[in-house]
Amino acid sequence: MMPQRATRRPDPAPLLDPPDDDPAPAPPLLPGASGALSSARRAGWRGAACAALVLLAGSVWQHGLDLGTGLAALLAVVVGGLVAAPRRSEPVLRSEAKPGRTRHGLAEALLANIPDPVILIDRRALVIETNAAARALLPSLRPRHPLSFALRDPDVLAGIETVLRTGEPLKTLYSPRVPTERTFEVQIGAMQGGGAARAGPNVVLFLRDLTSAQRLETMRVDFVANASHELRTPLASLLGFIETLQGPARDDARARERFLGIMRVQALRMTRLIDDLLSLSRIELRAHVPPTQVVDVVPLARQIADSLGVLARERGVTIALEAEPGPQRILGDRDEILRVIENLAENAVKYGGDGGRVEIHVGSRPAEDGRPPQVEIAVRDEGPGIAPEHLPRLTERFYRVDAASSRQQGGTGLGLAIVKHILNRHRGRLVIESTPGEGAVFRALIPAHGEAKEPADQGQATSRRPV
Repeated sequence: MMPQRATRRPDPAPLLDPPDDDPAPAPPLLPGASGALSSARRAGWRGAACAALVLLAGSVWQHGLDLGTGLAALLAVVVGGLVAAPRRSEPVLRSEAKPGRTRHGLAEALLANIPDPVILIDRRALVIETNAAARALLPSLRPRHPLSFALRDPDVLAGIETVLRTGEPLKTLYSPRVPTERTFEVQIGAMQGGGAARAGPNVVLFLRDLTSAQRLETMRVDFVANASHELRTPLASLLGFIETLQGPARDDARARERFLGIMRVQALRMTRLIDDLLSLSRIELRAHVPPTQVVDVVPLARQIADSLGVLARERGVTIALEAEPGPQRILGDRDEILRVIENLAENAVKYGGDGGRVEIHVGSRPAEDGRPPQVEIAVRDEGPGIAPEHLPRLTERFYRVDAASSRQQGGTGLGLAIVKHILNRHRGRLVIESTPGEGAVFRALIPAHGEAKEPADQGQATSRRPV
C-alpha cells in the first residue's frame, strides 16, 4: 500500500509586501520541502521492493517457489518501506537559499545605497520600508505607522491617494521650512506584484533634493537682472541726451558741452562694468589653477598708492603706505594681486569720506590656528564704517550698502566680488573688520611663498569687531 503524495504548500510572500490581516503560518520545512518528502518516500519504497525481489529470486533459485517465501518477501517490502521512508515531521534540507529572503536582501542593499530619500508604503499609507536618507529627513518615520505622522504635506498625501486610485505615477513638490528651507521633488509611483497585489498596489515615494539647483538658478536670475539694470541705466541716459542734442539742444553749444560730458561719464561707467564682468569671468575660469609665479607684494602696493594719488588729492584724502622691512613674497598672479590692492584702496578713498586718511599696510603674519605664515595686505579708512548686518554680504555681486552713493562714485558693485574670487584662487581669504562711526579695515591674507595651503574658510568675508 503506497502512502498518499504530499501536496506542495505555496511559498510565503516576499518580505517587502505588507502583512495580511491573517497571521502567516510558520512551516517547519523550507519552501518545497513537502515535494522533497514525497520523493524520498517513493525512493524508500522502491529500495525495499528491489531488496525483497532480490531475496525472493535467490530463494526460488535454491529451493523453488513456495507460499512461505512469498509472504516473507511481502513482509520485507512493507517493513523496509516503512523504515527507509522519512517521517513527515523530519525536515528535508535544501541547499538553495530562500528566494523571498534573497530578494529582500537585495532590496535592502539597493535602498541603503540610494543617496536620495526613498519611502515604501502600502495601500493603507502605512510605512513598509525606508532608507537612511529618508530617516534623516523625517526622523519620526516608523515602520507600520501611517506616513502622515511624519510627512504632513497635503499635496504629497493627495498625490498618494491619486496614485492608489488611478495607478498612474505623478510628481509634486515638498518644501519643508524647518530646520532650514528646502525643496524636494516627490515622485510617487505604484508598485504592482507581491502577495498583497490582490488587495491593491504598494506605493513608492522618491524625493529628489532641488535646493541647490534652485539656489543656483536664483543666483543666475539675480545676476542677469542686476547686470541688465546696471547697463540699462547709463544706456537710458545716453539715449536721452542723444535725443535732446538731436532736438531742442541742436544749436545750444553750452548744453551740448554739458551733455557730452555726462554722456562720457555714463559711457565710462558701462565700460567699467563690462570690464569687471569680463575680469570676473576670467578669474572664475582659472579658479582651480593655483598660480606659480613668485611675486613681491611691496612694490605692487607702492605702485597702487602712487597711481591713486590724483584721485586722493581730488577728495582731500591722504594715502599712507607702511611696509615691513624685506620682501613679502607669495605665489601669485601679478596682475590679479594688483587688482586686489587697487580695489581695496580705491574703495577706501571713495567711501572713506573726504579729508580722511587711508592706510595701506603690507606685512607678514605668523602661523596661527592651523594656518601657515601669511602675507597681509590691510587697507584702513576713517569713514562712517559698515553696519554688522551688511558685512557677510559685501562680497556678493552687485551688493551695495548704499546703492545711490555707490553709483554716484562710479562703482559697479563687483569690486569686492573680484577680490574674493582672486583670493580664492590664491588660497587666501578676506577678513573685514568694521564698527559704525570708526571706519573699516579690509585684510587680504595670502599664504607666504613656500607655505601655500588650502585654508578652511577660504574666500569668505568674516566680520570681527576690533578690540
